[in-house]
Amino acid sequence: MRVVYHPDAETELLDAVRFYERRLAGLGQRFLREFEAAIAAIQETPEQWQVMEGDTRRYVMRRFPFSIQYRVDSDQLRILVVQHHSREPGYWFYRLND
Repeated sequence: MRVVYHPDAETELLDAVRFYERRLAGLGQRFLREFEAAIAAIQETPEQWQVMEGDTRRYVMRRFPFSIQYRVDSDQLRILVVQHHSREPGYWFYRLND
C-alpha cells in the first residue's frame, strides 16, 4: 500500500522530529522510528484503528503524545494529520476535503 502525506501532515511530522532532536540528540530519530513502525502497523491492518470522522481513522502512538489520522483510498494510505495531543481537537478537519 502506497503512503501519501497531506502537505500539512508532512510538515507536522518534520516539525516534531526537529523539536525532539533539539531537546535531546537522537530523540528525534527515536520519534521517527516509532512513527515509521506506526505506519507499518497501519498498513498491515488499516481497519483495526479507531474511526474518528467519516472514514478517517486514528492511530495513537505509544511513547510520544501524538496521533496519526489517516484514510485508506483504494491502494493508498493517506496520512492527513500528525497531531500532538495538546493541539486543539478538530483543527485539521479542513483536510478531510483535500
